[in-house]
Amino acid sequence: MTRPPELFVRSGANPILTPAEVPYTANSVFNPGAAHVENETILLVRVEDLRGISLLHVARSVDGVTDWRFDPEPLLRPDVDNYPEEIWGCEDPRLTWLPEREEWAIAYTAYSRRGPLVSLAMSRDFRSVRRLGPVMPPEDKDAALFPRRFDGRWAMIHRPSPLRGGAHMWLSFSPDLRHWGDHQLLLEARDGAWWDAGKIGLGPPPLETAEGWLVLYHGVHTTADGPIYRAGLALLDLEDPETVLHQTDEWVFAPAVPYEISGDVGRVVFPNGWVVDAAKDELRLYYGAADSVVGLATASMTDVMTRVCNAPAPARSRNADFADSR
Repeated sequence: MTRPPELFVRSGANPILTPAEVPYTANSVFNPGAAHVENETILLVRVEDLRGISLLHVARSVDGVTDWRFDPEPLLRPDVDNYPEEIWGCEDPRLTWLPEREEWAIAYTAYSRRGPLVSLAMSRDFRSVRRLGPVMPPEDKDAALFPRRFDGRWAMIHRPSPLRGGAHMWLSFSPDLRHWGDHQLLLEARDGAWWDAGKIGLGPPPLETAEGWLVLYHGVHTTADGPIYRAGLALLDLEDPETVLHQTDEWVFAPAVPYEISGDVGRVVFPNGWVVDAAKDELRLYYGAADSVVGLATASMTDVMTRVCNAPAPARSRNADFADSR
């Protein structure tokens, strides 16, 4: 079998952010949401302090690679008096521009006493923020919005963790961003020895392309030496995001270098954000490495789409399986 060429190439500047760049004492900086705003790249990064509590802080760069500048204060820190579900931190943001509302949606994990849950907040410039509050109960995480409505409803991918069975990616709909329903199983973790067996979750927000919605997701392979976090690709139908058109059998990005192999949680690449430079045919992928630092990897957008469009269709109808069990 011919090995496919490396799709994502790590930046020579990696790790692009470490705890040393944070303007206060921090244990780690990782799992960044990403956006292009006012001619600069912003990363909304998860910063874990020396208590173990996470907050979300903006870092800015003109070229998206070097000379990162942290804003003076975090954008989102736990506000326990008004949002008690944030008592143990705000984690893993994903950023989606909503043209209809002319603002960014921030889907993040609020770590409550009952477990992690999905919360939403809104911002126009990442200098101020407005919380909408929890939208999914615990345990649920790895959420992001689509940038436009489908038949009048907003859509969100997220990953609940059931008491039985694997942890899969789900799709839910809302008329107003606050009330969510019509929950449907979207992409299922595989079984057995697969790299994405048992638990999967969304990476960056779904990206609209001419061929469909591009999705990058992480899969967790449990070994005798602990879990390994890798990433694969899927493509959803452009007008019917419930339909998975293609899914790569092989992972396309995996921990391979020291800052990904060793850290607070070793052998982890955890992509949370991406930015497209259409003029350069470049997809910039921002990811957490070993739950400790931030890395950057780039790929040709053309090559990414070729890889996912050449991937097989899912072997079976996952929604049909779920419907049969209700």
